[in-house]
Amino acid sequence: MRAEPDDSPARQALERGVVTVDVVSDVVCPWCFLGKRRLEAAIAQSGEPVDIRWRPFQLDPTIPPAGLDRGAYVSAKFGSLAALDAAHEKLSASGAEEGIAFAFDRIARAPNTIDAHRLIRWALSADLQDAVVEALFQAYFVEGRDIGDRKMLVGLAEAAGMDATLVHRLLASGADEADVRDEIATAVRLGVSGVPFFIFAGRYAVPGAQTAEVLAAAIAKARSEGPMREGA
Repeated sequence: MRAEPDDSPARQALERGVVTVDVVSDVVCPWCFLGKRRLEAAIAQSGEPVDIRWRPFQLDPTIPPAGLDRGAYVSAKFGSLAALDAAHEKLSASGAEEGIAFAFDRIARAPNTIDAHRLIRWALSADLQDAVVEALFQAYFVEGRDIGDRKMLVGLAEAAGMDATLVHRLLASGADEADVRDEIATAVRLGVSGVPFFIFAGRYAVPGAQTAEVLAAAIAKARSEGPMREGA
C-alpha cells in the first residue's frame, strides 16, 4: 500500500536513512497499546533511526462528546460486560507479556476520543507525541481515567511537558477538529478499517498488533529498498 507521493516527508526521511512509521490508532483500542509496545521492541531490534507519527482513528465516532457510561455502552453493543470477559482475559495475558497491566474493570466511561486525537496532533510540534500517546493509554487502560474529559487531557498534556494554558485554550476553541476528522476520513479511504495500522516509509502497510519480529522486518524492508523514485 502506497500512502504518500514521491516527494513526501516519508521519502525525504528515507533519503536521510530514517524510516517513518505512521501508526493509525485509537487511544481506546487495547490492541493499539499492545501494538505500541511491539513497535518499540521492533525499533530496539532494528537499532536504526525511526520516526514515529501517530495518526488518528475512531473506533466509534458516534459516542457523544461527553462520553457514555461504559457498562451501559458495552451492554448495548455486546449484550453484557460479561460478553467481553474472554477477550479481556486474552488481552490481559498479552498485555502482561508486554509489560502492560490492563485494568478493564477500572474503566467507567466510554469516551469520544476526538479531543484526545487533537492533543496528540499538537504534541507532534513539541516532539512529545510518544509521551502523550503513552500517557493516554496508561490513563485509560491502567488507571481507568476518563480521557474524554478536557480537564483530564490538560493535566496529562502538562505532565508530558506541554503548555497547559495553551492546550486548554485550543481545546475550548475547537482548533484542528476538522483536520483530525479529515485525517480519519483519509485513513478510511486508504483502506484502514481496523487499528492499529502501520505504514512504513509511506509505502508498506502492516495491519494489526503484529509481533515485534514482523514489525522489525517491515522496518528493514523499507530501509533496504530505499526511497521510491518518480514513476516507480
